[in-house]
This record gives sequence, structure tokens and C-alpha cells, in this order.
Amino acid sequence: MPVPLAPYPTPPGSYTPPVNGAQSQLVCSGCRNLLMYPAGATSVCCAVCNAITAVPPPGTEMAQLVCGGCHTLLMYIRGATSVQCSCCHTVNLALEANQVAHVNCGNCRMLLMYQYGARSVKCAVCNFVTSAGGSASGAAEQKFNNT
Repeated sequence: MPVPLAPYPTPPGSYTPPVNGAQSQLVCSGCRNLLMYPAGATSVCCAVCNAITAVPPPGTEMAQLVCGGCHTLLMYIRGATSVQCSCCHTVNLALEANQVAHVNCGNCRMLLMYQYGARSVKCAVCNFVTSAGGSASGAAEQKFNNT
């Protein structure tokens, strides 16, 4: 004989989401997963590792970069000049958008990003070193402006 299913019980203490549904995100201080949280929260508990991560004060503008050592997504306060990865301890240069330039790799054509003004850039995919200023292969430097 089939057993009837009971409805899920209502959770104790009802949660009221923000009226405008505003959410923000940050990286878990424990497992480095991306966490979403409602506006107004002061800390977030990770559902994966149970680490509690403090939420930056309101108005703090955050930026993201990918670690050059282990390719972990890092979040940091905008305006910082460098960010140390908590996983592999690599110190990453944090550049503003107007300090970054792009060039296609002279070997595999991968789009590369580098500090504006550098003479060459080494491709992380094929290890080819491409000249960043007018190279003979025709790889033209493209400055990326955030305007």
C-alpha cells in the first residue's frame, strides 16, 4: 500500500527577501566557491564548507581577477595594486581596466592580456613570446579602455 507524502514543514522563522531582490556575490573564505547573498547581510555561511565569510561594508567596490598561479577566481577591493592568492600564495598584479592592453598570440592566436606598455607577452597556452608593440607578424596592440 502506498504511503502518503506529507508536505514539507515550514521553516522556523520566515525569511523575507529584500524588496528589490538585490543580491551580491563574494568568494567563500574557505573553499573559494562563489557565494550569493541578499543585500544587507553582514556575513555569509557557505553551504559547501560551512565557513563564514564577512561581507565587505556597503559601498565597497569589488573587482575580480583569475590567479596567474592556480587559475582560482579572486575577489579584492577595487583600487588594490596586488592580490595574494590564498590557495597558492601567488602575488597577482591587480590592474585597472585602463592599464590593460590586449594582443593576439603570434603562434596560436589566443587573445592575451598584459600590462599596457610592456614590450612583449608570453602566451600561457603555447608559451610563445609575442612582441606587444608593432611586431613583424602584424599582431597589433589594442588598448582596452573602460569608458
